[in-house]
Parts: sequence; C-alpha cells; structure tokens
Amino acid sequence: MPLACAPFVPDGGEWADPKGVLMVLEATSHDADTDRRDRKEKRDGYAAAGIPVHLLIDRESCTLTVHSDPEDGSYRDSPSLPDGASVTVPAPVDITLDTEPLKEFAR
Repeated sequence: MPLACAPFVPDGGEWADPKGVLMVLEATSHDADTDRRDRKEKRDGYAAAGIPVHLLIDRESCTLTVHSDPEDGSYRDSPSLPDGASVTVPAPVDITLDTEPLKEFAR
C-alpha cells in the first residue's frame, strides 16, 4: 500500500484517523448549507483534528483562504486572497501554489 494512503485506511469507525494528514484542499459547494458546512463546520473539524493546513477555495466569493496553525480546536491564522493568486502554504507543507489554473475548475 502506498504510504500516502495509509492515513485513510479505516479501522472500523466512520471516520479515518487524521494522523499523517498534512493538508486538506477543498472547494465550497453550491448547496444551500455551504456557509455552515463548508466554511465553518469542516474548518472547525479539521482544526480540532489537528490537521495543520486547510486550504479553502471559496467559489462564491472567489477567494482562497489558508487556515493554519491549529490550536485548541481552531486555526490561529487564516489569510484570504483572491482566487488565481500565488498562495504560500505554510509548514509542514511549505510550498507556493499558483492557483490560476484552478480557477476554471472552481466555478
């Protein structure tokens, strides 16, 4: 089994163990409950699980938000940028991501 898949092997529960997950990349949906689910509940759940980085592509506001530095169930740093911008994803990912190519998929 590839190492990258190891954190997602189920152990009998509904949720997989987030140990080993460095980042979640996600785009908001066009559903009626997007604000509650995609912008709040998922963000808070990822932070509570200790996932270091959550990159949210917000298709409604055309922004990218890099949530990082989780502590006590919330992210301490959450800068937002316009979509298409170059985004610095902090450690432990530690990359600069050109999001211009993602714009066509985020509409």
